[in-house]
Amino acid sequence: MRIERAAKEDLNTLLNLQKLAYRSEAELCNDYTIPPLTQTYESICDDFSNMDILKAVDENGNIIGSVRAYEKEGVCHIGRLFVHPDYHNRGIGKLLMQEIEKRFAHCTKYALFTGKHSIKNLYLYQKTGYKIVGEERLNEKVTIVNLEKTR
Repeated sequence: MRIERAAKEDLNTLLNLQKLAYRSEAELCNDYTIPPLTQTYESICDDFSNMDILKAVDENGNIIGSVRAYEKEGVCHIGRLFVHPDYHNRGIGKLLMQEIEKRFAHCTKYALFTGKHSIKNLYLYQKTGYKIVGEERLNEKVTIVNLEKTR
C-alpha cells in the first residue's frame, strides 16, 4: 500500500468511496444527510482546488482510503478521513493521518472533528495525540467532538 496525492481524475472514485465509508457514521447518528454523504462532485472539485487530498492505494492500484486538509493561520484543518470498510483495522487511517501531518509539519496545531458516537474514530485520534477540546450540537441527531493536537 502507498499513500500519495490524489489527482483530479481520482475525484469520482474518492467521492463514491467516501459515501460508502460514511454510511456507518450516518447509521451511528441515524442521519443520512451528513455532509460526507451529500457532497457533490462539484463540491469535491472545490475541495481539490483548496485542499491537499491524499489517497491510500492498494497493491492493485485501487483507492482504499483518503484524507484531506488545508492550513489557515498556522492551523492544519484535517477532514474526511475514511477507509474502505473492507480495509478497516489495518492501520491505514493512522498512516493517512501521519502523512497529512507530515505534509503540514510547519503548522503549530492540527484540528479535526468527528461524531460524538464515533468511538473508533475518537480512539484513533486520541491514540495519535489529539485531545478533545469541545463539542458542538449540529442538530437533534448529530453532535460533533472537536479535537486538537499541538506540535
